[in-house]
Amino acid sequence: MKKYEIVDGRVKALRDFSDVKKGEVGGYVKGEHNLSHEDDCWVYGDAKVSGRAKVSGCAKVYGNADVSEYADVYGNAEVFGNAVVCGYAVVCGDVKVFGDAVVSGDAVVCGYAVVCGYAVVTGNEQINRKTST
Repeated sequence: MKKYEIVDGRVKALRDFSDVKKGEVGGYVKGEHNLSHEDDCWVYGDAKVSGRAKVSGCAKVYGNADVSEYADVYGNAEVFGNAVVCGYAVVCGDVKVFGDAVVSGDAVVCGYAVVCGYAVVTGNEQINRKTST
């Protein structure tokens, strides 16, 4: 069962789920391939997901965040503020990427990691924080 439709490039909820109410207009997506209809993932406000990027699971993208190219954001991950996730980057688990942080290239950030401020995780870097604090 579809949970959203795309209207003028923005997602619009077709049913209630998580903290999203039916009729709520969310952020921008290029197409349905960018946001899963499964689970509770969502793109809010002015956030953008484009290219072949994918948001799934219970992940949330909000603020002015930009997820693009082939990036994959899933699990309970949150990308917000002015953060950018691009390239073939993967952000998963309970990760938070925010501020003006950038995760790009083939970087993988998972577990309970936090990438914030002006931090840049790029190339083949991998961050995996296994426990929360």
